Amino acid sequence: MSGFLAKSREAVVGFIWDGDLRSMSTPRRQVTRVLRLSYVMLREFSTGELNLRAMSMVYTTLLSVVPLLAFSFALLKGFGVTNQLEPVLYRFLEPLGPKGTEVAGYIIGFVANIKIGVLGSLGLGLLIYTVLSLLQKMEASFNYAWRVEQPRGFGQRFSNYLSVILVGPLLVFSALGLTATVSSNRLVQWLIGIEPFGTLVLETARFIPYLLVVAAFTFFYMFVPNTRVKLRAAVVGGLVAGFLWQSTGWAFAAFIATSSKYAAIYSSFAILLMLLIWLYINWLVLLLGAQIAFFIQHPQYLTRTPVRLTLSNRLKERLALALMYLVADHHHRHAPAWNADGLAARLDVPVAPLQRLITALITLGYLTETNMEPPNLVPARDISTVGIADLLDDVRAADESRFLQEDRLPAPAPVDEVVERIDQSRAAVLKSLTLRDLL
Repeated sequence: MSGFLAKSREAVVGFIWDGDLRSMSTPRRQVTRVLRLSYVMLREFSTGELNLRAMSMVYTTLLSVVPLLAFSFALLKGFGVTNQLEPVLYRFLEPLGPKGTEVAGYIIGFVANIKIGVLGSLGLGLLIYTVLSLLQKMEASFNYAWRVEQPRGFGQRFSNYLSVILVGPLLVFSALGLTATVSSNRLVQWLIGIEPFGTLVLETARFIPYLLVVAAFTFFYMFVPNTRVKLRAAVVGGLVAGFLWQSTGWAFAAFIATSSKYAAIYSSFAILLMLLIWLYINWLVLLLGAQIAFFIQHPQYLTRTPVRLTLSNRLKERLALALMYLVADHHHRHAPAWNADGLAARLDVPVAPLQRLITALITLGYLTETNMEPPNLVPARDISTVGIADLLDDVRAADESRFLQEDRLPAPAPVDEVVERIDQSRAAVLKSLTLRDLL
């Protein structure tokens, strides 16, 4: 049996990965792409990293849900649309069944009883911190899905998070209000009375909540990761995540309806456990959609075995020199400055290893970032003072720590002699060559 299963698995994997997409017919090419994406997604899911991040988001959500809704209530109260927040919360907890309505009522009660004036500055600061920590963990999880190792700076993080907290609720409820206004329009009401337009309008209205969910997921995928996400990739990820979210909602509601045994075992704790599971499923769906959006934008990562993007010492030196040349060239000619995505496209390398090298060059004092979004790169000092020999030596030593350094590594005398001759030869060839000389 084990031999049969192994041969079957090998045959399935061979069918998915053997063959060139360019030589396939259009229908088979599309099917193969979907199968390869599904294979890679299962592999990513099996590593357990997305599970761990989704579970950590559940804990942070429990701490921040009341403060986040309190900010939304305070903001929407000024626009007279506070009553629109409750239906959204009830709909989110609808898969929990009748107990979900009870939990939503408790949350609304907690939010309504929050008095900012009584909390004081320390209490208000803790509330804001819990909300910001949720957004920070969300960004870190999305950065992991997008292979981004450099988080946003503190200033950008604070401004972006504040925009999400303040503008997000307004956009959501403005869309809901616009939907209600359009539904009550005389022309729309007249169309509803005429068949088949009436049935068409009513059926279309049923899809509006799902379209809003897809739009919200697409918004997250475009603006939360610290990288430039194309609209097409974000939309595909949003569509898949929206479909998964709705499907899991139906499945979870059916599970709740038949889980009377859990209520008997856990008593009043059952609804809390179900709430935790439902939050975990939602975050996992959101992260899976982000992973799909990444693979749609970067199909080169759809490989049979995981891709390890590690630069060799030779490539690291060559890439650092090319990167510094391009940045200095644009700066010297007053051309538009480069950013990480533009350099990755120009040098035809993935963003992840390039970003690690950029971070090293910033730390070493060769580059600096602007305050734009995304940040542009400019030389940190006069290019006539950047020696090529010094640049290459610093890049070679960038990954060393104080516990592992050249002077602490004992070596036989012949080895030290060879290394010294290599260093002397490099110095003789490069001499006083600077970055400005290359330009």
